[in-house]
Amino acid sequence: MLLIGAEDEEKWLAEGIAGIQHNAFYLHRALDSNNLRDALKYSAQMLSELRTSKLSPQKYYELYMRAFDELRILEMFFKDESKHGVSVVDLYELVQHAGNILPRLYLLCTVGSVYIKSKEAPAKELLQDLVEMCHGVQHPIRGLFLRSYLAQISRDRLLDIGSDYEGCHGACDSFILFGHPELKTSIPISGLQGPGRVREKQEKERSALQELVFPDEYHLQTLEMLLAAFPQVQPTVDIKTVLSRLMDRLSKYAASSADVLTEFLQVEAFTKLSNAIEKVIEVQVDMPVIGAITLYVSLLTFTLRVHPDRLDYVDQVLGACVKKLSSIPKLEDSRATKQVVALLSAPLEKYNDTVTALTLSNYPRVMDHLDNGTNKVMAMVEVLFELIKGLIKDLDGATDELDEEDFKDEQNSVAKLIHMLYNNEPEEMLKIICIVWKHTMAGGPKRLPFTVPSLVFSALQLVRQLQGQEGDIVGEEVPATPKKIFQILSQMIEALSAVLSPELALRLYLQCAEAANGCDLEYVAYEFFTQAFVLYEEEIANSKAQVTAIHLIIGALQRMNVFSVENRDILTHKTTGYSARLLKKPDQCRAVYACSHLFWVDGQDGIRDGERFDLKTYPDLA
Repeated sequence: MLLIGAEDEEKWLAEGIAGIQHNAFYLHRALDSNNLRDALKYSAQMLSELRTSKLSPQKYYELYMRAFDELRILEMFFKDESKHGVSVVDLYELVQHAGNILPRLYLLCTVGSVYIKSKEAPAKELLQDLVEMCHGVQHPIRGLFLRSYLAQISRDRLLDIGSDYEGCHGACDSFILFGHPELKTSIPISGLQGPGRVREKQEKERSALQELVFPDEYHLQTLEMLLAAFPQVQPTVDIKTVLSRLMDRLSKYAASSADVLTEFLQVEAFTKLSNAIEKVIEVQVDMPVIGAITLYVSLLTFTLRVHPDRLDYVDQVLGACVKKLSSIPKLEDSRATKQVVALLSAPLEKYNDTVTALTLSNYPRVMDHLDNGTNKVMAMVEVLFELIKGLIKDLDGATDELDEEDFKDEQNSVAKLIHMLYNNEPEEMLKIICIVWKHTMAGGPKRLPFTVPSLVFSALQLVRQLQGQEGDIVGEEVPATPKKIFQILSQMIEALSAVLSPELALRLYLQCAEAANGCDLEYVAYEFFTQAFVLYEEEIANSKAQVTAIHLIIGALQRMNVFSVENRDILTHKTTGYSARLLKKPDQCRAVYACSHLFWVDGQDGIRDGERFDLKTYPDLA
């Protein structure tokens, strides 16, 4: 089996569309002249283009829609017997003489729709006849679209229980349940077969077919019938995926136009979906809690898209989730916890307003059911930073300019909030730091100078708590260690230096170096000093800022006792060299004088050598 390329597909699609347009031209001429014979001839030739097996479901759909539009025009012609002079009964027999099965069945479905509406034969029998004949097409894609066409042209004959077509419902149920044998032939449900690339292609086709079974309008109008069947399915069926995808498709369909949204209000889609989910969860007693919460997340997403103004609906979904969570002793599944966080985050993302979210009475009740340990803390931090995301990053579409003083007050408040986050368990505190960093790293050049320092000092506090611990980093789930925290700190400060805050970043590098000194991690401390030197050389150009930076480096280096003689000599001479090259002579003298103390440190026997500091080494000072 050859795998076709995108360019070949585009070529074949263009050829198919050209064939449909060519025959549609002559079809329109036949319809204008009321020539039934030519109309059937050119419509059959046009429909023969749908016999192709070379297109993917998406490309085939484009071809199908071209033919569909022409068939709707042909249907109007069939309805008007005064134009073609043939009764619908005879017409139903006549189209069955078309040569190829696929064009014949499309024409048969088109005339059959007119036949059902004429009431000249029992509607149920006609529909059963069409369903049985459509089984003659076994190709998965061609058969699927043929049945979709039958469903589309028959939908207004099937849906009204009190209508003249009530007898169609039995046949309609049969069609829905048994009308898709092609899904079991070429693309087996139990497992895909063939070489790896072929299986991959089959998997993609099957996924595409799942999206193209019926039109969204049909789903909406038959929603009550469809949802009534869900509680009756076997427990082994992945009903949460089916319902979640249905709600996702319907919510996107609702956003397509105001008229469609009105239809959703008329059919009370939210109420029907909510009731169906409640019944499914009630019937499937063994459904994992993550499955139930996933359904509520999907229902909440649907509600926020379709009924954003109905806060009572949103609160109702949260309340239903509370009811489910109350039935279990403890929420221990981490995946379920993530779904609860997603449930709590959705209203915040939609309304972008903390006050609105807090008006939902069931919002805090959902949070109360999170695990009392780690997961609850993590989820609370996630939700907290979703609440204040307008303070920690620029929101899409935001154009209001904030007063500079107000902006500083806001960011200082965020920094204070970061300092307030604390957990006694080092591993959990490290997770909190990582969550906060994830949220604040998008703050940009204006916000990071406020948020990064507070986060760095929170991490340094944790380092001091762990001081003396050793261990290498293996994976993400290892206990918190100073080495691991220092790696994260390096990333934080690097992000700060990238937003043109080199002086602040240098100060933080020196703070981290002193913390590494306390943990007896010489190579880590040396690396932080190296990063500080790089910033000094490449980013700090202002003479006053250089003087300040030099004295900070000298002070930090004087307090270090972790370095070997060799490493300390390298850092000391580098610092003294920077001091001797300052712009102004007085600044040079003061800085080099301060460096002299680096060669004689009380309490450190290895650093008491006054002979090694020689002004002749620095001729600029002579």
